Amino acid sequence: MKIIHLYTNSFKGLSQESWMLALVMLINRAGSMVLPFLGVYMTDHLKFSIENTGIVLSFFGIGSVIGSWLGGYITDKIGEYKVQSISLLLSVPLFCLIPVFKTEIGVASIILLQSIVSDAFRPANSVAITKYAKPENITRAFSLNRMAVNLGFSIGPALGGILSAISYEFLFFSNALAALSAGILYIIFFRKRNKIARLKARKVKEAVVIKKENSPYRDGRFLVYCFFCMLFSICFFQLFSTLTIFYKDTAKLSQQNIGYILGYSGFLIVLLEMGFVQIAEKYFNLAVTMLLGTFICGFSYAMMAFDYSIITLVISMTLLCIGEIWTLPFMSTITALRSGQNNKGAYMGLNGISFSIAFIVTPYLGTLIAEKFGFNALWIGTGILATIIAVAFYFIVPWLIKDKKDLEIEG
Repeated sequence: MKIIHLYTNSFKGLSQESWMLALVMLINRAGSMVLPFLGVYMTDHLKFSIENTGIVLSFFGIGSVIGSWLGGYITDKIGEYKVQSISLLLSVPLFCLIPVFKTEIGVASIILLQSIVSDAFRPANSVAITKYAKPENITRAFSLNRMAVNLGFSIGPALGGILSAISYEFLFFSNALAALSAGILYIIFFRKRNKIARLKARKVKEAVVIKKENSPYRDGRFLVYCFFCMLFSICFFQLFSTLTIFYKDTAKLSQQNIGYILGYSGFLIVLLEMGFVQIAEKYFNLAVTMLLGTFICGFSYAMMAFDYSIITLVISMTLLCIGEIWTLPFMSTITALRSGQNNKGAYMGLNGISFSIAFIVTPYLGTLIAEKFGFNALWIGTGILATIIAVAFYFIVPWLIKDKKDLEIEG
């Protein structure tokens, strides 16, 4: 009963806007069938080599870097409402165009453009979460949003595995439909609320002395933190590139079973995330939570070097989900705590860039290591690197959030 009470309490106090942001994200991500199957789509359907597939997938990361920077910059200029609306609606035609391109250059180009537009959404969405959540509920608001992402991710890949067996084109058109639905819902719900929030913000600016806030690109401590976030992402994002190839080529799983395992991961996070975040907030500090989460993620990959039976793969995915829960939402919380009032978009954008760089590095580096040295070397190396990162987070997090007053200079 105590566990049930703890779990139900984790949902209390969240604003109506936080729930609607999560619903918009759920609809958008329910159509997210493309990314986990891009590697398989290119190797199986377009007959690209594994190495060329890794190179093409890296363009998703390049676009993500540009989109994260651009989204963060524009969000601080025009607001998160316009950025999210434009990103969702522009994604629709771009998803529909992906199956038109059949060559490495063509696929890389459209993926680059689509990634720029889609990832401009992320820093704006993070700013919206901090905007509509109470300060004491920020981590849980981020977790609710991630829970929606993973609920959509549990639906998308499972359906994507079935649809890809019929036609890969269904994946892209489903993504387009989901983005359109999410965009319409977001605009209808937040249009008036955004106007009210802007009027309130304008009155606050007129009533108080505005402080100048430094750029996150000049914040040395935050840059160190983002560097280790990038290293963690390189480890974790094997999930979206080399892991599915490993499942198909080494573990000999069917596309449907790959979809089921990925869907299971999303369902598990939906089931556990809010409760596990509540446990971490109650019993651990931020440094310990990041240490545990990062180490568990690394261990989940390393164990596949010794066995890849279906039971081991399910256990590995379960541990990866637990590690993810105790890492990713708290990364966003730490970023929000470090940022100022008027540069949250820039901070969220820079932290997003650390993830985006991993999207560039991970597919190529992962496929290269797997092709040259085998998947065992890749998984063991990932485990070792994640352990080093876990220890680094333990010392960096207190150093980062201990005192940020030096960042603010009165104007």
